[in-house]
Amino acid sequence: MKVRPLGDQSDVDLNNVKMAMNPFCEIAIEEAVRLKEAGTATEVIAVTVGKSDSQEQLRTALALGADRAILVETDSLLEPLAIAKALSKVIEAESPQLVILGKQAIDGDNNQTGQMLAALLDYGQATFASEISIDGDSASVTREIDGGLQTIKISLPAIVTTDLRLNEPRYASLPNIMKAKKKELDVQPIDAMGIDTSPRMELLSVELPAARQEGIKVESVEELVGKLKNEAKVIS
Repeated sequence: MKVRPLGDQSDVDLNNVKMAMNPFCEIAIEEAVRLKEAGTATEVIAVTVGKSDSQEQLRTALALGADRAILVETDSLLEPLAIAKALSKVIEAESPQLVILGKQAIDGDNNQTGQMLAALLDYGQATFASEISIDGDSASVTREIDGGLQTIKISLPAIVTTDLRLNEPRYASLPNIMKAKKKELDVQPIDAMGIDTSPRMELLSVELPAARQEGIKVESVEELVGKLKNEAKVIS
């Protein structure tokens, strides 16, 4: 859907907007389910931090193969640090050996939660994963970096964030969608966790980008070179 700011430019207009699972998190769910299907994992727990209607996205995760789900419920739009704190409380209670997150949410594009979570828990971390292999109490992770690929080995428990090429998420089948309605979904109010979720940042305004100027057509290479040199001044 086309993104629009509110009339007072205080935030993005979310009225009548249909929410969907973050694509990178969908890849994370798919990888967790594949690890279970391979016999490497015993249980897949989907977790999100958000409003009550976030249960819909958790039901999608359950339909994709997660065994149960946890919603950390809050009416506030939290920053990555507060989300990491909430997730750390869930992880302390559940004690998973591997936590897989999308590398970033496509609304805020912060790419911070996974790294902050690893720091809070003092866990090893591997970000931008394009391949994951579990061997006993360690994991080998191939990461996508500017120079190509980097493979590292980290001890479990660990935090991994997913990149686009890790896998291709499956579609939820109708039978699995029906089964997901009966799977366990636990709602935990964030206020009961005893964590500081106060914002560290103030949103000043949300504005549409400036309209792109209309382009022009040239009749020859000579005319193009002349405009690049004399008008755009990008060549000399």
